[in-house]
Amino acid sequence: MLIKRPDDIRPSEITDETVYRQRRLFLKGAAVAGATVAAGSLLMPSGSRAKVELGEIAESPYSTDDTVNSFEDVSSYNNFYELGTDKSDPKRNAHLLKTEPWSVQIDGEVTKPGTFTLEDILKPHAMEERIYRLRCVEAWSMVIPWVGFPLADLLQRFEPTGNAKYVAFETILDPENLPGQQRRVLEWPYVEGLRIDEAMHPLTLVAVGMYGQVLPNQNGAPLRLVVPWKYGFKSIKSIVRISLTEQEPPTSWNRAAANEYGFYSNVNPNVSHPRWSQKRERRIGDFLKRETLMFNGYADEVAGLYTGMDLATSF
Repeated sequence: MLIKRPDDIRPSEITDETVYRQRRLFLKGAAVAGATVAAGSLLMPSGSRAKVELGEIAESPYSTDDTVNSFEDVSSYNNFYELGTDKSDPKRNAHLLKTEPWSVQIDGEVTKPGTFTLEDILKPHAMEERIYRLRCVEAWSMVIPWVGFPLADLLQRFEPTGNAKYVAFETILDPENLPGQQRRVLEWPYVEGLRIDEAMHPLTLVAVGMYGQVLPNQNGAPLRLVVPWKYGFKSIKSIVRISLTEQEPPTSWNRAAANEYGFYSNVNPNVSHPRWSQKRERRIGDFLKRETLMFNGYADEVAGLYTGMDLATSF
C-alpha cells in the first residue's frame, strides 16, 4: 500500500527538531542525568484542570539519530480503531475519548495487585524522552520523540511472582462514546501481550507524552505501550488493565487473523505478510521506500531474546 504525506501538511507546519528539544518537559520523579528545565505544569489531555508536575529531563541512550517526523504527521495519521478505521478518524474523534478520571487495574501473578489512579502510576517515575522508529505492517513508519519510562519500572513495583511468564494488556471499553467499538471490526476490548522478558526489556516503554507534550488522545492517551522492535499494533493504546499471567494471553489481531498476525509480531523483513512483502517500508513524508531492518534496527539490543527460536514459525 503506497502511503504519501497528507496533502494538507505544509512544510511550514513541520516541527523542527530544535523546537521540540526546547519543549521537552518530563513528569516529576527521581533525577536522571541530563539537562534541567524549569518546573511547570501540563494539562491532562481531557481538557480538565488536573495537572502533572514536571521536572528533570534526560535523553534516552536508545534514541535514534533518524530525522524526526513532524507532530502534525504523528498526531493526524493514526491507527486507533476505537476511534475509527480511517487514518484521519482518530484525530477527528479524539474528543470522544474520556481520559479523566483514569485508573489502571494491575492483577494476576503479582503479590501487590490493585486498581491505581493515573497519578499513582506516574508519581514514582522519572521520565525520559525516547526517540523510537515505529513501523507497522501496512509498510509505513514514523520517528517519534516519546516521553515515558520503562515498563519494567512499573511492573517491578507490583512484585511479579515466579509464575509470571507473560504480560497481558487491555484497553478502554466504552462503546457508548467510542464509535469504533460500536462496530464489529475487532473483538472488543482491544488486548495485547508480551512475554515477560520482552516486557522487562529497557526498550519497552510506557509512553505518556510525545514532543514534550501530554500524549494526544488519538495517540493513545493517557498511557500506551511502545515496543519499537515490533509492528505498531503491538503498542496498545489507552491501557486500563495490566495482568501478569502464566499462559500466553490472546491478542486482538491474532484473534482476528491468526495466519497474518502472530503473537510475537517482530519486525522481520524475511517473513512476508500473506498479502504483501515486508522487505521494504515507506516512512511518512518520504516518497521512496527504504529497506526494512531486522527488529526495526534494534537487533543488537533485542535479538538475544529470541535465541534458538524459528522466527518464521514464531512470527
